[in-house]
Amino acid sequence: MEVRPNPTVENLRATAAASSKQPVSSPNTVDTTSVTQRLQKELMSLMVSILLNFIGSKNAGRIKKCEMSGGDLGVSAFPEGESIFTWIGTIEGGKGTMYEGLSYKLSLHFPLDYPFKPPQVKFETMCFHPNVDQYGNICLDILQDKWSSAYDCRTILLSIQSLLGEPNPESPLNSYAAALLNNKEVQIPFGIKHHGIFGGHCAQTSLLQKNGPETVLCWRI
Repeated sequence: MEVRPNPTVENLRATAAASSKQPVSSPNTVDTTSVTQRLQKELMSLMVSILLNFIGSKNAGRIKKCEMSGGDLGVSAFPEGESIFTWIGTIEGGKGTMYEGLSYKLSLHFPLDYPFKPPQVKFETMCFHPNVDQYGNICLDILQDKWSSAYDCRTILLSIQSLLGEPNPESPLNSYAAALLNNKEVQIPFGIKHHGIFGGHCAQTSLLQKNGPETVLCWRI
């Protein structure tokens, strides 16, 4: 008697063999879709904030209402080109600081596992600051060991804007700028506030020391 193979068994064997040849997805595969959606949401939030500021600037009586609604003065960011993972941000120096009236451009590169890891943020505009080096790298705790997935692009930009007015000379990347800041006998004239070395512009100005000679410095970019 002729024995015929069981077609059901043969089909199962063929399916199993085909499955074994297919690549197994890694359990650590990054879901870029969720990251993209997160960044799109942050972008929309920033755009709304900028719009609120624009409306507030056109109507002085509504500025306070605008700020209470989440508007942030002097902070913006947008994707550079078609990639949602690379942004160009802009911050303005805070009022009452030596950076007032100055504008700085920054680059933000978001990793594929954002927001569980912070983006790489650098100054693209030269900034003479104790916590910024000559390459634009920034010493800021929330961009390093103090990062939290609850932070977003807006939090980062506001923190950097705050850092401009409140530098940390105890953790400097620019030791010369930190030394100037720590020297309480050095009086920084009003001219530096808008056009001088701490603003990162080319300037020649004098630092007047108490009971000492006049020192002339020139910071060029």
